[in-house]
Amino acid sequence: MDGGNVKAVFLLGIATAMLFLGCAQQSQQSQKVQILGSGATFPQPQIEKWIDVYAKQNPDVQIEYTGKGSGGGQNDFKQGLVDFACSDPPLSESLWKELEKRGQPLQFPIIVGAVVVVYNLPGVENLKLDGEVLAKIYMGDIEYWDDEAIKNLNPKASLPHEKILAVHRSDSSGTTKIFTTYLSLVSGEWAEKVGNGKTVDWPVDRLGRGVGGKGNQGVAAVIKQNPYSIGYVELAYALKENFPVVALKNKAGKFVKADESTIKSAVSEISGSIPSPREGYRESLEAMLNAGGENSYPIVAFSHMVIWEKYESEAKEKAVKDFVRWILTEGQKPENVVKGYVGLPEDVTAKLLSELE
Repeated sequence: MDGGNVKAVFLLGIATAMLFLGCAQQSQQSQKVQILGSGATFPQPQIEKWIDVYAKQNPDVQIEYTGKGSGGGQNDFKQGLVDFACSDPPLSESLWKELEKRGQPLQFPIIVGAVVVVYNLPGVENLKLDGEVLAKIYMGDIEYWDDEAIKNLNPKASLPHEKILAVHRSDSSGTTKIFTTYLSLVSGEWAEKVGNGKTVDWPVDRLGRGVGGKGNQGVAAVIKQNPYSIGYVELAYALKENFPVVALKNKAGKFVKADESTIKSAVSEISGSIPSPREGYRESLEAMLNAGGENSYPIVAFSHMVIWEKYESEAKEKAVKDFVRWILTEGQKPENVVKGYVGLPEDVTAKLLSELE
């Protein structure tokens, strides 16, 4: 064989090897399973942490999550745009029945969080409020920071004669559903005139003293930029932004701030009332709020994940269920829980894993 032919054979061999390598790489890429999720921003920092840790352990699974509010996630899941959704309040029975026409939905708690009231009030620390005063602020009945009702709860504070800017969510939000359900429990006037929901008609807006922000991030940004404002966010966002947090009066009459012990105290009061994942809509949000116990923080809630029992792709079904199993086991370990959240009690995860299997 002459030199030219040897060179040609050599080049052909390289080309064949590269083609083979390319096909192998393409085959590996095609085996990678993609899982899409969307929904609540309440648990978003925690979900992003879980995805990061899980992806390092399972490089063949790619998981993406978009925080757009519980309502947005529920709608995406209903339309088949995502493989899982996260919602703070349990799904409504009507939506559950709609989903059942397509298959068996499964809903279960994945983490415990707290909605906290934060404020931007120069010179004032350790603010105390009760549910009734909070409702009056969002009703627009209390206009100034030095209102008698606030002064009575904070006799030593130097409260300014400045108008209160009440900040709330502008999008369809599970955090709003939790917050307004709490207000409905502690204020008869709020329950009668406003009620609860993922969106509500805020009375304070009509008076020009209320403003909305999109997502927990949006509310946090508005409060940060506006002195004399008050608003509600998930605890992890308050810690991230280093906001002062209101000590809220609980059912036992004690003023408490949200932390691991006060959140766990509230969860211990209701952990036995979680329904089967196959009947997730039966869970009562009201049961979680304003819980008994001297050390219980009053605005505590589960954040939930919604998946299908069956998926069209066997590989996707296996990947989704493995991720869920990891969340309910490894994901609950302290090193995998973001500051500001509390892992589920062991008896709850054991029950859920048994039912999901």
